[in-house]
Amino acid sequence: MIRILLAEDDEAMRSYITRALENAGYSVVAVGSGVEALPLIQTEIFDLLLSDIVMPGMDGIELAQKCNEVSPSTKVMFITGFAAVTLRANREAPHAKMLSKPFHLKDLVREVERMFEDAVPMMV
Repeated sequence: MIRILLAEDDEAMRSYITRALENAGYSVVAVGSGVEALPLIQTEIFDLLLSDIVMPGMDGIELAQKCNEVSPSTKVMFITGFAAVTLRANREAPHAKMLSKPFHLKDLVREVERMFEDAVPMMV
């Protein structure tokens, strides 16, 4: 089963995203900040880091860079509502997927599925 680490500081958004991904068959560990996520990426294996970019303490870009250092095989997807932050993310984490808020949860699940097309059997 594909494991996803979700770092999102908005509690309601974190809950909605977690539920949508779990309903789609993914295993999700959800935390409220990059600071909370960091020890998890250092001690556990995740297939995807799904992170908001703008968070207090440690932003999603810094978290993704640290994730890449300890687990370069972990894919990264950012979610953000700020266009200027998107430009920075593209520059500092060029291999990450980007999804702009607001988005429909079905779109999020579809984008995650696309990232793992080779690993997840297609449902007909």
